[in-house]
Amino acid sequence: MTEYEQLVLNEIEQWRKQLVKRPSIFGQMTKQAQTKLNTLIPQKAHDIITDSIKHMVKATLVGSYVTTNKKQPLGDNLYEMDQLFFEKFKSFQKAAVIEGAGTGVGGFLLALTDFPLLLSIKIRFLFEVATIYGYHVEAYEERMFILYVFQLAFSSDTKKRQTYDFVCNWNEKKKFVTDVDWYTFQQEYRDYMDVAKLFQMIPGFGAVVGAYANHNLLEKLGETAKRAYQLRYLTDRGIINPDSVSENH
Repeated sequence: MTEYEQLVLNEIEQWRKQLVKRPSIFGQMTKQAQTKLNTLIPQKAHDIITDSIKHMVKATLVGSYVTTNKKQPLGDNLYEMDQLFFEKFKSFQKAAVIEGAGTGVGGFLLALTDFPLLLSIKIRFLFEVATIYGYHVEAYEERMFILYVFQLAFSSDTKKRQTYDFVCNWNEKKKFVTDVDWYTFQQEYRDYMDVAKLFQMIPGFGAVVGAYANHNLLEKLGETAKRAYQLRYLTDRGIINPDSVSENH
């Protein structure tokens, strides 16, 4: 293990501890309130939302594969890959900020367009990250891994711990992954986004909120994606054992 890889491993361990720590009281109360609110929404509405998000994400996955630069420069080691990641992350974060400000300036109706646009930016970003770290996005299992990384970033604390186990032990877990639980996927994502994006629907003020929220959401996704792919890099090359960074370590 190189000195840089050891540094990254230490950072992954700190990230993991934050990820799997027990939910805060505020976090538990927020989740309970959102769960209660969701029970008031008719099941038919949930089904429609689930189906809509499912098709939206699948369409974005296809589009992202087509637009991903599969011939972009690749690093020869983890340090070089991380440098390429940083450059890519900054460009996508800037795009998300501009998009959030633009859709937030027009109030409720224009803010509604933020959901699919931001979702597209996030998924495209993850495709680019996968390619940077040497993974072939045309493979079905890699597209599933991308969705697990997405869920790891935008889910409740409880769901994060479950998803981390899949990400950390992907080579074993991927054998049993055939599709995504779309109902849980959309519910967790919507609940995570509700607080962050609510004030974006206020005309004028929403532009500031939209830019700020999108900046932070990309920051969250960037950190999660970087750590997930660093972890895969280290485990796939036999540098570390997944058990060494598991929840029970």
